[in-house]
Amino acid sequence: MKLSQFNFNLPQEKIATEPTRWRDECRLMVLHKDSGEIEHKLFKNIIDYFGKGDMFVLNDTKVFPARLYGKKEKTGADIMVFLLRELNREQRLWDVIVDPARKIRIGNKLYFGEDESLVAEVIDNTTSRGRTLRFLYDGPYEEFKQALFALGETPVPFWVKPKVTPEDAENFQTIFAANEGAVSVPAAGTHFSRELFNRMILKDIEKTFITVHMGIGHFRRVDVEDLSKHRMDSERMIISQSAADDINRAHHLGHKVLAVGVTVMRALETYVTTDKQVNAYDGWTNKFIFPPYQYAVPDAIVSNFHLPESTMLMAVASFGGYKAVMNAYETALAEDYRFGPYGDALLIV
Repeated sequence: MKLSQFNFNLPQEKIATEPTRWRDECRLMVLHKDSGEIEHKLFKNIIDYFGKGDMFVLNDTKVFPARLYGKKEKTGADIMVFLLRELNREQRLWDVIVDPARKIRIGNKLYFGEDESLVAEVIDNTTSRGRTLRFLYDGPYEEFKQALFALGETPVPFWVKPKVTPEDAENFQTIFAANEGAVSVPAAGTHFSRELFNRMILKDIEKTFITVHMGIGHFRRVDVEDLSKHRMDSERMIISQSAADDINRAHHLGHKVLAVGVTVMRALETYVTTDKQVNAYDGWTNKFIFPPYQYAVPDAIVSNFHLPESTMLMAVASFGGYKAVMNAYETALAEDYRFGPYGDALLIV
């Protein structure tokens, strides 16, 4: 497959800047991958396609306030620091992106907060845009983390909305977020409400949780036409033994497994045995899934509507079939579905 095959015109007004008022009442397009049939529903209708013993696999990662605004020493120039991941707890080392990057050098100090109370030093240039920062903080770790996150803002992408609001702290998070480490929300999971979970219980639909700390690799521009040459950023993933047992038991008994979101799809396919058993795993994955691809674990997937030429669109197309998924996206545009992390969802069964 070529990058250009995933290009389409997406007007800015099709990208949702806010979620629906009620989480489970966004629109849901249902694509039957064998027939190509399309249905138009609400997200809360998702359980109509599943029954007793079927397993929903959700990502319980928690988004942290990853975007900081500060100033460079001496010049006072404004800078933005995007926290990617913590590298060393004791030394206060973080892997970050700095913007503008061209004026930041090793040894520069950066100041954050109105009173410039939080200071960081650039100690490494890892890529053309990436940096390693050491935060100069002498207090206890929990106190440092609280000070750091108090200065950060919810990392809603600027292409979604130019200015973050206080409501985004709740909206850009699933209701079951538990394990901190993501810089973007697993969007398909945001549509689940407590009411929907209760209705799943009434239908004996089961659920289990894995953790995939979603990074910005899914949003990075793919700059090669030949997709086989693209390299994905790595993401931390944790599949506990109990979660693996839940998924394998459902498969063994002939029940359907629903992967909620691209991060879950990717994780389930990373360490799977030849007889389609999910292994427990705590580590990293840089798996890049694009058509054609034969899935071993999920029987169904649900995901938001993604941007043109995005790796998330490619992953969805690898499950539903390129032609069927691109046709679904054409239908979504014609029917005014909303795109992006605050947008509507596509269920493929």
